Amino acid sequence: MNIALNPEGSDLSPYLPDEHGLFFIYHFTAEGARTKDPAAAHWTWRSYQLSDMRARHEIAADQALPPSVRDAFLSAGHGCHIDLEGDWLHGDLPDLRHDYSAEARGLGHFRFAFNDTTLIGGRKQPLRSVDNIRKTIDNGSRKFRSPAELIEAVMGQSLDGMATELGSLGDTLDGIEDRIVCDAWHNERQALVDARRQLVVIHRQMAALTSLFRHLDHSHRNDLPDAINDMAARLSHRAHTLHHDGEQLQARARLLQDELMAKLTTQSNQLLYMLSVMTAVLLPMTIISSLFGMNVGGLPLVDTPMGFWVVSLLSLTVAAVVYLFVRRLGRGM
Repeated sequence: MNIALNPEGSDLSPYLPDEHGLFFIYHFTAEGARTKDPAAAHWTWRSYQLSDMRARHEIAADQALPPSVRDAFLSAGHGCHIDLEGDWLHGDLPDLRHDYSAEARGLGHFRFAFNDTTLIGGRKQPLRSVDNIRKTIDNGSRKFRSPAELIEAVMGQSLDGMATELGSLGDTLDGIEDRIVCDAWHNERQALVDARRQLVVIHRQMAALTSLFRHLDHSHRNDLPDAINDMAARLSHRAHTLHHDGEQLQARARLLQDELMAKLTTQSNQLLYMLSVMTAVLLPMTIISSLFGMNVGGLPLVDTPMGFWVVSLLSLTVAAVVYLFVRRLGRGM
């Protein structure tokens, strides 16, 4: 497919797509060094903005891509997958969005398709791992001899980022646990809910990655070159390790939530006990005051100067007896 660009895409921005919906195009020599001469390129990386209709038209018109790869690349939904079609390995894998702002954080998706000479990448939001790899290429600190090496580097960066996120969530759970143990837990419910929500998202993606690499190994081991099989094995091992770490953090979060709920239940029981004691203490006094407040004849102590004090003393005595009885009954329970 011929795309009218200046050599090496020198006028392209890695953050703003051009008239083709293309972020950048990089050419690499057989030794993995970046070159500005397309004629000397051993393989090429093109990166598209998938929410741009111009990019979608360019990809749809690329006859080098098998139809099934084009369909998967341009599908509206986001479902993690990785598969082999002819000599093209293609997939949709999770990556962390770039943290330019607090609203941009979270997980995005990186779509790719590559063979020996071409790598096509696409995304809808700025992705942290893709941008990190692009910067290493720009400053010449790393060489990529094949598209598979670059994809492994992108996924390695993504897994590193998720490992960092899991480490941060682990620190958050440590802080919540310390405050729960020190009985300073009253403001921790929302923090624990947020941590569990992030853990669920990351753990779900790690589970999907582990399953995808296992599927690739089982279904296409004999069809893939040894280098790609080795790459899949390394990424599968790292994803499985992060999946295990995520499970452990989720178990911790559930235990902390159970402990927090137990403390809330204890506090509620204490409040209910206090309310029950107050009700039991005030009930006899209410009955006595109601009896002496009736407007009927024959009430005792009506003509006695000390009648009010006698009734008050009687009410307080009954209330004290009821209070002591309820306290003793509560200790026995």
